[in-house]
Formats: sequence, structure tokens, C-alpha cells
Amino acid sequence: MYDPTVFENLKVAFENQLYDLDTIEREIRIINRSDQMDFAILARKFSLQFTLFDIEDVSAEIILEAALQDLANEIMEMPGENPGCSLTLRFQKHVQQEAEQCPQIEEALSDIWENEVLVTQTLSFLYGEERNGFSNNVEVKFRTKINEENMREIPDFLHSVLMALRVLHAV
Repeated sequence: MYDPTVFENLKVAFENQLYDLDTIEREIRIINRSDQMDFAILARKFSLQFTLFDIEDVSAEIILEAALQDLANEIMEMPGENPGCSLTLRFQKHVQQEAEQCPQIEEALSDIWENEVLVTQTLSFLYGEERNGFSNNVEVKFRTKINEENMREIPDFLHSVLMALRVLHAV
């Protein structure tokens, strides 16, 4: 019998919670979904991108990844290894006063997740168009891997993501 990997179990748990927030609770609107298997490096990647139902100027994307080593440690039941997945959040927001807004964004996200994350912001604009601010791609990388023991924490985690969307909208 097939025994699902940690990645598969976490993917399904995130999907269930997020689709409930979309279809039942009507708190979010899912705008993109991706489920990839990279055969060149034997890795898995799942992502769901969404906005708040009533605020669409900021989006969030939850990215769950498992590398070959993570999958091998689990399948081979390597002693002393704790199989898990990497978790990343990516927020998209338009900023006009980057010198003010970017530090506020970093502080707000660091306050929500404390020392558990590394926040990176990448600003861009379309060349040839009149520049009215920047598109800010905010990546929040969690320092520790997650596994099935973290499944009970998913609802609280998603609550924090929704709170982050509201905070980022206000910045």
C-alpha cells in the first residue's frame, strides 16, 4: 500500500484549509495554484496564491517544497533524520514610498513571526512605462522545516497570513 510522504500530507492539509477559506468561509479568493514535480532534481513544489476576499491589492502565496534529500531521508527511513518540508510565503504589494514602506513591511512581518523568518524584499517596475512606484515581492522564508507534527498549527498559521495581508494592505 502507498504511504503518502510528509510533503503529500502537508499539501493536502494546506489545500483543505485554504479551499475552505475560499469556498465556505469566503475570507479569501484563490487566484493561482501550482503543483510541480521537477524530474531534473527530483523535487516537489506546491503553491497556492490568494487575496483577501474584500481586499485584492495585496496577494499571498504559500509555497511548500521538498528536495530530493528530504524525500530520500523519509522513504529510506534514515536514522537520525527528521524529514520535513520548507515553507515560504510570498506577498505581492505595490509601494510608492519604498524608503518608508519597506522598513514598515519588514517590521510588521517580523513582529508576526518573530525570529522564525528571514524577510527579503525585491522591488521592480516595468521599463518603458511611467513609473508610479514599485512592485514589491516580499519573501518570508521560515528557518525551520515543517512536518506532520505541525498540522495542528496550520489554522493558526493561516490566521497569521490573513492578518499579514491586512497589515500589508494598511502599509
